[in-house]
Amino acid sequence: MAVPPQAAARAAFLRAEIERHNYLYYVLDAPEIPDAEYDRLFRELQDLEAGHLGLQRPDSPTARVGGAPVAAFATVQHAVPMLSLGNAFDDADVRNFDRRVRELGGVDEVDYAVEPKFDGLAVSLTYARGQLVQGATRGDGSSGEDVTANLRTVRAVPLSITGPALPEVLEVRGEVLMLRRDFERLNQDQAARGDKPFANPRNAAAGSLRQLDPRITASRKLSFFCYGVGRAEGGAVPADRHGAQMAWLALLRFPVSGERDVVRGADGLLDYYRRIGARRAQLPFDIDGVVYKVDRLDLQARLGYVSRAPRFALAHKYPPEEELTEVLDIQVQVGRTGALTPVARLKPVFVGGVTVTNATLHNEDEVHRKDVRVGDTVVVRRAGDVIPEVVSVVTARRPGGAVPFTLPAQCPVCGSAVVRPEGEAVSRCSAGLYCAAQRKQALLHFASRRAMDIEGLGERLVDQLVDAHLVRSPADLYRLDPATLAALDRMGDKSAANLHQAIHHSRRTTLARFLFALGIRNVGEATARDLAAHFGSLEAVLDADEQAFQAVPDVGPVVARSLAQFLGEAHNREVIQALVASGVHWEEHAGRAAAAPLPLAGTSFVLTGMLPTLSREQAKARIEALGGKVAGSVSARTRYVVAGAEPGSKYEKAVVLGLRILDETALLELLAQAGEGQR
Repeated sequence: MAVPPQAAARAAFLRAEIERHNYLYYVLDAPEIPDAEYDRLFRELQDLEAGHLGLQRPDSPTARVGGAPVAAFATVQHAVPMLSLGNAFDDADVRNFDRRVRELGGVDEVDYAVEPKFDGLAVSLTYARGQLVQGATRGDGSSGEDVTANLRTVRAVPLSITGPALPEVLEVRGEVLMLRRDFERLNQDQAARGDKPFANPRNAAAGSLRQLDPRITASRKLSFFCYGVGRAEGGAVPADRHGAQMAWLALLRFPVSGERDVVRGADGLLDYYRRIGARRAQLPFDIDGVVYKVDRLDLQARLGYVSRAPRFALAHKYPPEEELTEVLDIQVQVGRTGALTPVARLKPVFVGGVTVTNATLHNEDEVHRKDVRVGDTVVVRRAGDVIPEVVSVVTARRPGGAVPFTLPAQCPVCGSAVVRPEGEAVSRCSAGLYCAAQRKQALLHFASRRAMDIEGLGERLVDQLVDAHLVRSPADLYRLDPATLAALDRMGDKSAANLHQAIHHSRRTTLARFLFALGIRNVGEATARDLAAHFGSLEAVLDADEQAFQAVPDVGPVVARSLAQFLGEAHNREVIQALVASGVHWEEHAGRAAAAPLPLAGTSFVLTGMLPTLSREQAKARIEALGGKVAGSVSARTRYVVAGAEPGSKYEKAVVLGLRILDETALLELLAQAGEGQR
């Protein structure tokens, strides 16, 4: 059957466009579109070729993986091809995958090894007689780039391995990536030098690994996680299950994902997908999905491969966190601290599971660095609950006459002068509480649930109270009577009485809530709790200076300076005194500053597995009561790992790091000894 001309033309366009983006991404390290846009182009071409047999060509992007190696690096031929994975985008795709595995494998139930899909650069590491002899990128799947010198600078990559019955040759495959915190530091350094920032951690990792000068790679903090064995010659590599191979690699001191697991059937796969998805924004690295692999290696061999992917594995993608859209306007918001924040008003776009219409541009420097203009096509990113932001501009699509953004010299709310303190990136309105925007935001923060918790005092009522000049500071709230509140728009007698009662009840609070409610810059809930625990009373807080604030655990110079500046302003102390005079109160105590340090202060514990008699919360409470800190992950700072039944990857990491491991009995003995010492 002849291929319709329209389909042939569209397929030709898609091939050329996909190859162009492959070149931009894999060769130039200059991606122009987000992954979601690339996936759509790729799937459209797949569907066209599947629907018209005459369209299939051996040189189509659908017949190979990635792009060709750059000429600056030597070419490495992969002994076993590094294929990519098929993608799933919804529950139905996953259930169909599980059904095909069971049918083709002739089994009733399947166990799957599962782990996050790292958003980095795939590499292979080859060890001969325990020594790293070669490192290569995936390239086009058949051949890649020899980046051995650069991979040797990545500290997470073992230069040598030891263990019983090691293979004569061992190829380990994994992902080079950059942790979010290291990515942020790198871009800060790039900006300080006047260099172009990287678009995302994946782009930063790829660009860093493929530097011609290994010294540049060494200067950037790259990480590595392995996800499997490519080949092994001789030795005693576990040959029954993929999960066993990963545990074996961990024993050889290869970094492996602490989020990996083994689950059963489609329900287990989908449950894992949702569990990791709920924690995605809190992970220290970027992921764009999770990977499912049949755990039994003999079943993997039975299932085999299709043209570009194994039948026994699948990548289940999350909703895209990056999308393309258009900037309709750039407006400036004034926050409760007077900070002026440029905000891009966007053509609505579905990204990260929600429809996004606004994205922060952070500050004037960021707008200029990214050169965002009204009318631009931009890449928008939303990760979990993080506020959407503009990542980059597609300058090739910029309309003619687009004008660079300029921050106003006067506050858009009150008309006061806008100032930018020396050494800060943020410009601020100079009016303080005299600016209605700051006043309104300060009142909303003061009344919020985690501050003074005044139920019913929302944005609409605060607008009316400020606009009518009834409230100029938080202390004025406690002078309002039911009649005044009932006179506000859409407020009946009952609603006014309820709000008045809520304001009255808020008088009884805690010192931590009160300090947080004041809206001091850089003082969040955790810092407010630390201040309250350390000083114990408001008087002690007011008497403290910058040096005394730095004596509080986790309070550094920036926070201490913010506290000293805020409490050094006479009008702020007047508001505090007025709040106390209006009846706001709490229970006070001597504070930790006046007490002897607790015996386990500065000692970090990690809990893993199920303890015989103590619940996780009980063990944590007993450790913290003696000053210890319970962390969620194992690191070099960890002093003790408390392990119960089925401890998991934290136990493995503790063994690798040589940390002291306690069972419940040893923990109780340690706590008892610490308690005796305290007495």
